[in-house]
Amino acid sequence: MLPIAVCRENNEDLDLVILDHHEWGKGFIKKCKISPDAFIQLALQLAYYRDAGRFVQTYEASMTRLYLCGRTETVRSCTQEAVDFVRSLLDDAHSTSEKHRLVKLAAEKHQQLYRDAMNGKGIDRHLFALYVCCKGLGYKSPFLEKILMRPWTLSTSQQPQQQLSNVPDANLELFQDKVSPGGGFGPVSDDGYGVSYMLPSDHKIFFHITSKHSSSHTSSKRFAENIRQGLQTLRELFEGLDSSG
Repeated sequence: MLPIAVCRENNEDLDLVILDHHEWGKGFIKKCKISPDAFIQLALQLAYYRDAGRFVQTYEASMTRLYLCGRTETVRSCTQEAVDFVRSLLDDAHSTSEKHRLVKLAAEKHQQLYRDAMNGKGIDRHLFALYVCCKGLGYKSPFLEKILMRPWTLSTSQQPQQQLSNVPDANLELFQDKVSPGGGFGPVSDDGYGVSYMLPSDHKIFFHITSKHSSSHTSSKRFAENIRQGLQTLRELFEGLDSSG
């Protein structure tokens, strides 16, 4: 098949939905005293669990700009703490205060992993380097081959908030109707989702959601709705805590 035909086939198979969540943004999240990135990642875990009824290996890109020629490291955001929180959120037997305790633990764990990744304490680039060394030495490692072949069913990344390079000091709150949703990327797994998100202001969150039409397990439109519901569920949790306190 010619390269142009492959490109057209891949393009036609791409299921893309852009979610413009304009009811509220990072302004509300900051009032919850929680990291906006952790908040979004927990909303994505909740959304995927509602979408597929299970938890999966999740990738989030972290920058390693502290290092010369540094690029990225992986944050494995589907932690046990995130799983415990999502399950509690969907279980009426757990009180609001208990759910709040678990969301704080999950957010703190996420931030710890993100800081570790930024500071060269991640594991995925280390594992990949070992794999490259094995290939160069002609050594076969069943462990590395198995671990690196596991699919990233949910692949995520936060975009830079400032997309207007020609006006770097622009106040985005004054140009809500002109803020660009930026770009996205395709799913890494045939039966997975790619989610790029941006929090450009206190009142807006963008999501690029991608999957493949050829997959019977995914739907970008369905996942977008699950993300919207996940965000609202988290908001209601924090508002419920305020009203009960």
